[in-house]
Amino acid sequence: MKIEKRWIASFIIITVVALIGLVYEPKTDFPASDFGSTNAIIPADVAWLLTASCLVLLMTPGLSFFYGGMVGKKNVISTMLKSFICLGVISLLWVVVGFSLSFGDSIGFVIDGKHYGIIGNPATFSFFDNVGEHPHLKMASTIPFILFALFQMKFAVITPAIITGSLAERIRFISFLMFICLFTLFIYTPLCHMVWHPNGLLGSYFGVKDFAGGTVVHMSAGFAAIAGVLVLGKRKNSEHIPANIPFVLLGTGMLWFGWFGFNAGSALAANATAAMAFATTTIASASAMLTWVFFDRINGRKVSAMGACIGAVVGLVAITPAAGYISIPKSIFFGFLAAIISNKMLYWKKLKQIDDTLDVFACHGVGGITGMVLTAIFAQGENASLLHGGWNVFAHHIMALVLVSSFTFFGSYFLFRFTNLFIPLRVSEESEIIGLDLSQHDEQLGHS
Repeated sequence: MKIEKRWIASFIIITVVALIGLVYEPKTDFPASDFGSTNAIIPADVAWLLTASCLVLLMTPGLSFFYGGMVGKKNVISTMLKSFICLGVISLLWVVVGFSLSFGDSIGFVIDGKHYGIIGNPATFSFFDNVGEHPHLKMASTIPFILFALFQMKFAVITPAIITGSLAERIRFISFLMFICLFTLFIYTPLCHMVWHPNGLLGSYFGVKDFAGGTVVHMSAGFAAIAGVLVLGKRKNSEHIPANIPFVLLGTGMLWFGWFGFNAGSALAANATAAMAFATTTIASASAMLTWVFFDRINGRKVSAMGACIGAVVGLVAITPAAGYISIPKSIFFGFLAAIISNKMLYWKKLKQIDDTLDVFACHGVGGITGMVLTAIFAQGENASLLHGGWNVFAHHIMALVLVSSFTFFGSYFLFRFTNLFIPLRVSEESEIIGLDLSQHDEQLGHS
């Protein structure tokens, strides 16, 4: 059997990383000004963040079931694997350099005498140098820094996994692996640094509020999805019968359950903010699910399990940037409005024409945008949002919306094109007709 050079190169890369891991000892000479004593660690916070990290990890397998049930029978395994493989690829990339690019010392420029970062120094925490049991005073002062790094890793894992839904049934597996590595390094980590690092440009200077990833995760994945669809082109046959609706229901339940770690865990402590985020998360999702099925019905469509599941996920997406900043009644409105807007976008003919296979942009991209704008309007606290006197906050959110959308779309478009130069993105027509399960992985769901 002839083995392609690209697979040999991939194996060499993982071999090199493994050998470095064998001989490399992480540095422990951290600056005393940045790290506190282990005596400052609060056991309850550690217990909650360990739990939250497990919950967020569960979301990626949940997403694979959610997507896998929606595609045609010939592409279930390939679609699920593309989400699931992110647990391996992105986890290792995060340890080697991803965490450092996201939360390392800021590289950027000075505005009004203060330094603002656009990306982290890749050498600060490479191979988890200085990432250990001591808490970081500026990022998470009551939990070990290693726990903060692992919690954030799960966010990095699920972001490229979300993109897979738009590219399903036609993208080559090895090309996808290359793209998600490039996306994580050049799109996700700068956004993560700019929004969540203490000196990040968008969070610190613009005052962008993103409690748990509406901008960093969902908007970036949504716009990357659109870019990928435009580069790949339409499927040969865009009509298919979803292979397994119970998979979609199972995946939605896993996502909803895991989202409590996603949102409530982002409080980084077992406190009142976490409890409020927990509550707003589930109420927004409930509101969006009901709104979606009722809105479908009044538009002449039958109530469906698929619709209920998509609506629930849209509500979870929309509440993500605001989960810890708003009251429970407001979360009902977040879910309601996001469901209507995303529903209209999902059935918009122009969006259907470009063949976003599983409507990633309509759900995650539009849901993230809706949540970001509503956060800028309703977030509580003095001068925290438009309704609380924060005109500048609202204006900066809109500016950041344009900046993030442009950066993510055009950056991802370039990375897809770049990937295609080295490895063709699209499978052959014959492979697409056979189905990616057999043509890419020599596996299939049951028997024809």
